[in-house]
Amino acid sequence: MPIAPLPDSVDQVAQLLASQQYVTERHLATTLYLAMVMGRPLFLEGEAGVGKTEVAKALAAGLGRRLIRLQCYEGLDIANAVYEWNYPRQMIEIRLAEASGEISRDGKGKLEADIFSDRFLIKRPLLQALEATEGGPPVLLIDELDRADEPFEAYLLEVLAEYQVTVPELGTIRAERPPLVVITSNRTREIHDAVKRRCFYHWVDYPDKERELEIVRRKVPQAADMLSRGVVAFIARLREMELYKAPGVAETIDWATSLAALDRTAVDPEAVQATLGVILKYEDDVAKLTPERIAQLTDDVRADLAGQR
Repeated sequence: MPIAPLPDSVDQVAQLLASQQYVTERHLATTLYLAMVMGRPLFLEGEAGVGKTEVAKALAAGLGRRLIRLQCYEGLDIANAVYEWNYPRQMIEIRLAEASGEISRDGKGKLEADIFSDRFLIKRPLLQALEATEGGPPVLLIDELDRADEPFEAYLLEVLAEYQVTVPELGTIRAERPPLVVITSNRTREIHDAVKRRCFYHWVDYPDKERELEIVRRKVPQAADMLSRGVVAFIARLREMELYKAPGVAETIDWATSLAALDRTAVDPEAVQATLGVILKYEDDVAKLTPERIAQLTDDVRADLAGQR
């Protein structure tokens, strides 16, 4: 795939994302454009399932760049995020040297230099992102940073400040050209201000009905138009309810795909009841949608759609 140059306008950013079936709004396109122009990480925060991760995927695919993803979790450390040594291979190398008689008083230094060379280094996402590649700097996705521990945030701060890491046995490894960095957070906890200050920030909210309908049309082209409209209207009604976890855009797409696979052409109580597990993931939320409530919601959706004609 040919490597595309960076967009030189906000409109081109929107077009690039659209080419990968990502429907964005102007504010996000502007923030992303400025982050690329000024070489700053983009920090995306919002509810789960609103499309934060997809921004990085669409950006990498649109630019023809490699996507490197660091999935954060509790207990994430340098060995899993940056690098570690391949100890089994190092031990084999030592045993082979011992068996062949290569280890001597003068040869120990050479052996140590050999086993702590690049060929025994296991490069994790952050170190991979600093490497020079023919295709240009990669897109580094640091996904769900809020799941990682605060000490990892402090380490990440140093990496993002200089785009370099230090491996004691090898020295400092610095990126010739910094990667394009996208950081996401579901806000299960607050990210330290020091990290946010180094980034351009954007809150990714649920899309309005018009944009969500366009997303469904692009992602689920096999769905009938009336079905797509009904799905979007029903999801919008659900988000007005007091749910533990309101459905995100990902659930909207999954639901439209599921109903289309069932040969449904419109949203009706029977179809909703049969597919609730696609859009709601907690029993307490499912329990709130009694048959009577579902019937009322579908009536409201029909009224919404009739008003749009």
